Amino acid sequence: MLQEMAGLGFTHVELSHGVRITLIPGVLKALEEGVVKVSSCHNFCPLPTGVMQAAPNLFEPSAHDKREQAQWVRHTKRSLDFAAQMGAAVLVCHLGRVTFAWFSPLRKVQKYLQQHPRASYADDPEWLRLRDRVMTRLRERRPPFWERMVANVHEVLEYAAQKGVRLGFENREKLGELPFDADFDPLFAALPAGAPVGYWHDTGHAAIKEALALIDHDQQLAHQAPRLLGCHLHDVDAALHDHLPIGTGRIDFARLRRHWRPEHRLVVELKPGTAPEAVIASRRAVEALLAS
Repeated sequence: MLQEMAGLGFTHVELSHGVRITLIPGVLKALEEGVVKVSSCHNFCPLPTGVMQAAPNLFEPSAHDKREQAQWVRHTKRSLDFAAQMGAAVLVCHLGRVTFAWFSPLRKVQKYLQQHPRASYADDPEWLRLRDRVMTRLRERRPPFWERMVANVHEVLEYAAQKGVRLGFENREKLGELPFDADFDPLFAALPAGAPVGYWHDTGHAAIKEALALIDHDQQLAHQAPRLLGCHLHDVDAALHDHLPIGTGRIDFARLRRHWRPEHRLVVELKPGTAPEAVIASRRAVEALLAS
């Protein structure tokens, strides 16, 4: 697997939440032989025993169930162990979501988007009314989920510091996922000064939120740039399909590039089945942006 990545011209990789435990001997061998280096890992990595497919939300720190919260803490610490062993400085994390026992308003969002596919929703009064109603419901229900999420993040901070790995909190693409885009500032404010944490920016997620008239992509990244640890780079088409090769969709990467710094980790994150030549073209597109 890692030899293939090296063959596509990459010197560093992110080990993600699809890495099964059975792949670890080969990963260790590749690192020992200098095939590639690991820049970042994505929680949960490696996957818990018996889990055979990508599962970044297998356990959530915001969950009602205390057993699930404990599993999130346990497996996040396990991922921190692995990231430190791999020499990765960042562990990218999802932080849960707001859920409803009955009659989730998010079903209306999903139904509306399926019935009204379009490139932008900013000029659609019906969508804007629905968006505002749903976000009001989500914010009203958010407090207990938020409190559990923050409490469980606190549980892993000292361990992350001991391992020398920072937690990168990723912006999410779905309306109910935490933290909401406007809530990164309150999240960082709720954590101790000097905590080993930072912001991880996903270009595709932000582009989807921008198309839904929820954020301004450039402003979101600019505001969090002082805390930025790295980015997942992928493009989004007019139908809001993401994880596409860079330069094939709607994202203006040249506009975003001004926020990148030498210490940031830039990860080309494309969907399975992407042709090798498209992966190479995406790498070259990023290299051209960096050279500019």
